[in-house]
Amino acid sequence: MTDRLHLRLAPETDSVTTLLDALEAYTDAQALPISAASRLMLLADELAANVIMHAHGATFLAAELSREAETLRFTLTDDGPEYDPLRRGAANTQGSVEEREIGGLGVHFVEQLATTAEYRRADGHNILSITLDAGAE
Repeated sequence: MTDRLHLRLAPETDSVTTLLDALEAYTDAQALPISAASRLMLLADELAANVIMHAHGATFLAAELSREAETLRFTLTDDGPEYDPLRRGAANTQGSVEEREIGGLGVHFVEQLATTAEYRRADGHNILSITLDAGAE
C-alpha cells in the first residue's frame, strides 16, 4: 500500500475530476474513515478549483498527498501569480446571502476542517499545504 500520491495536472476543470478520482483510490487503499476521506475530498476540490479559476497564467497544478501515522498532508502547488488565499480573512457566515461578499467560503472550509493550513511562495510557485486527522470518525 502506497503512502504517497503525486499528480501533475493541467490547470483546467477536467483536472479536478482526475484529482478526485486519484484521491478516492488513495483513501480506499489507505482504508481511511469515510469522514476523513470526505473532508480531504471537499478541501482538495475547493483548493484545486480555486487555482483553476483564479491562478491566471498557471501552466500546471501539482497535488501531493502523504500519510504519516494518523496525519494526512495534502499540498497543492501552482506556478500562477503570487496569491495567499489564507490571508483573505474570515468569511461572513452570519449575514444573509444578500449581505455576504462573493467568495471566501472555501477558505472558511479549510480553516474549519483542516488541522493546519499554511501558504508559502517559493521559486515562483504558490504552495498551499493542509494537514488532516486521518483517523477522524
